[in-house]
Amino acid sequence: MLSAVVLVPLAGAVLVALAGRGSAGLARVLALASSLAAMAVTGVALAGMSGAQGLVERLPAGGEGATWWVLSLDGLAAPLVALTAFLGVISILASWRIERSPAAHLALLLALQAAVAGVFLAAHVLLFYVFWEAVLIPMYFLIGLWGHEDRRHAAMKFFIYTFAGSALMLVGLMMVAFSSASLEFVPGFGLTAGGMADEMRATVFWLLAAGFLVKIPVMGLHTWLPDAHVEAPTAGSIMLAGVLLKMGGYGMIRLAMPVAGEAFASAQPVLVALGIGGIIYGALVALAQSDLKRLVAYSSVSHMGFVVLALGVGTPLALGAAMLVMVSHGLVAGMLFLLVGLLYDRTHTREMDRFGGLGRTLPGWATAFTFAALASLGLPGLSGFPGELVTVLETFGSIGWWAAVAAAGVVLAAAYNLVAVRRVNHGPVAQEWAGTSDLRAGEWAAVAPLAAGIVALGVWPALVVDAAGPVVRALAATIGGGS
Repeated sequence: MLSAVVLVPLAGAVLVALAGRGSAGLARVLALASSLAAMAVTGVALAGMSGAQGLVERLPAGGEGATWWVLSLDGLAAPLVALTAFLGVISILASWRIERSPAAHLALLLALQAAVAGVFLAAHVLLFYVFWEAVLIPMYFLIGLWGHEDRRHAAMKFFIYTFAGSALMLVGLMMVAFSSASLEFVPGFGLTAGGMADEMRATVFWLLAAGFLVKIPVMGLHTWLPDAHVEAPTAGSIMLAGVLLKMGGYGMIRLAMPVAGEAFASAQPVLVALGIGGIIYGALVALAQSDLKRLVAYSSVSHMGFVVLALGVGTPLALGAAMLVMVSHGLVAGMLFLLVGLLYDRTHTREMDRFGGLGRTLPGWATAFTFAALASLGLPGLSGFPGELVTVLETFGSIGWWAAVAAAGVVLAAAYNLVAVRRVNHGPVAQEWAGTSDLRAGEWAAVAPLAAGIVALGVWPALVVDAAGPVVRALAATIGGGS
């Protein structure tokens, strides 16, 4: 069943690419059916998961009983696998009106979904790296072929940054491989390297962390992200913000931290500093933007800073909060990028100065955007609130009043989100958009599930925290974060 979570969208990609070439309508129907089938298969897999170790699946893929096709679904992977399947459907709906080579576009989205699901499910070093690199290919072409004016530059920058990080990660994985008897992850925990010399662990940790921190991305390694987001098509931005960035945080928890716990302990102050720096820097730059999509892109840098900060604190509650922030950001950023894309499709601009009064001309869009902005700023009752609150509280327990600097990021988030809502939705009506149509029923079909997910996670964060609990408690005990 776990293999089906990867293979169903992959088979759908092949089917859409071959059968949908001659008919855009058939390509859309096949793509939506494939993504819905993938979500159904994911639901069955999640329903069958039990115990701290979850499900493990090995298929023959080597001689003499050895295999590298090992997949595992535990409480750490489950929320992210579910998020990937959910956003896979949303991204297909967001691409419904793509007119240029729709079959290829939709096939690449399905291939991207398959690769990302593979990253979260892989329980073997070789398979993890294969899926990790496979993600680059469809994302590169989605940005480079269906993006906006400066798409080729953005696609190449995305590829160079993430490939360079991956190369360093590969060196770290090879060092683990040469010093370990098994390349399989420990079920319900992560990568270990029992035979590795202690003096090598710090090197391995930073090699792995380099690849993961580029993907998150942390401040200083983030410059590829705003360009990629701004130039990517709407569905590409949804998948990029929704699940690709989470690969970095997941990799830190699943591989880097368990394989080198002592090295992680010495790196904690660096991660805390990078997290706080990212929160403040991303928020300040977001506040200065006039391009609505670039504002959302820099807000991602700030929100993912909370993830890095929580990882740096390293307590069970903080690691659970990191998971919660990642899933919440996937929903909130996905909804914001979807709405900005729908507005751009109507107006062909993202400049906030050209809008105004959309609350009267596009009341449905304006209501949805206000809701998403409130979720992004961390309004209680919505998904952005519990994860960032726990992160700040756990940071206070770890470094005292320095946590107030991170808390200032919440204030700045309120500032840039509310300023965006005021500039776009309120004030004098921009007459050039007076006759613009509001959200259609098909577009609500993509927007409404995201809003429902944001509310559900806001009132019931245990959906993620309880699932990830056994894994993060075991990890925290190993790295000295307590139990």
